[in-house]
Amino acid sequence: MRDIYHDELDEIGQTLEAMTQLVQDAMERATRALLDGDLAGAERVISEDAHIDALREELNDRTFQIIARQQPVATDLRVLIASTHLVTDLERMGDLALHVAKVARMRFPEIAVPEEVRDVISQMGSVALSLVGKVTAVIKGRDVALAQAIEAEDDSMDALHRKLFTLLLSPNWSHGIESAIDMTLLGRYYERYADHAVAIARHVVYIVTGKMPEPLGSGGGFTQFSG
Repeated sequence: MRDIYHDELDEIGQTLEAMTQLVQDAMERATRALLDGDLAGAERVISEDAHIDALREELNDRTFQIIARQQPVATDLRVLIASTHLVTDLERMGDLALHVAKVARMRFPEIAVPEEVRDVISQMGSVALSLVGKVTAVIKGRDVALAQAIEAEDDSMDALHRKLFTLLLSPNWSHGIESAIDMTLLGRYYERYADHAVAIARHVVYIVTGKMPEPLGSGGGFTQFSG
């Protein structure tokens, strides 16, 4: 029975890793669709979001069943409790990639992103992919040091978000209100994607240490880890 129990715990970890890969692929395709007008890529992100949602429901069901049957304690209990938070953050990251893809689809056959902000949006996409790549390693290896690195990279996303607003509010903006609204929403989607990566890192630290790291404040990051 213990072997079965640990196999079930391993399967939860494997499902979380699979979901992380899916939300990484979704954001990569959504960003490419946004910048290149790739309608097929946008449609794929939109259609595959249901699979991410289904994995969330499946993992939550399995987690609650294990808790009810096995009554785990200590680290195992932290793993299971934290997993319910991780899967929610991952599902929301998938939703944010979905929203990016919908902007690309809505503006097709035009390219949704004006040239003046193309570089900033591209950089936000790159930071998002870098963060979710780190999330994969943090989940798999329970790497506290790498979890800390996620906070620093989230600061880069926040800086890009501010830069985007500076461009949108410039008197030289010539693309109208509709495009400005699109860019405002896109900036928010990428920023929130990064925030969920930080939240995942914090929950992995909780698994390892038994204590949530101290928040920095409104930025959603954290400053230190306690054993």
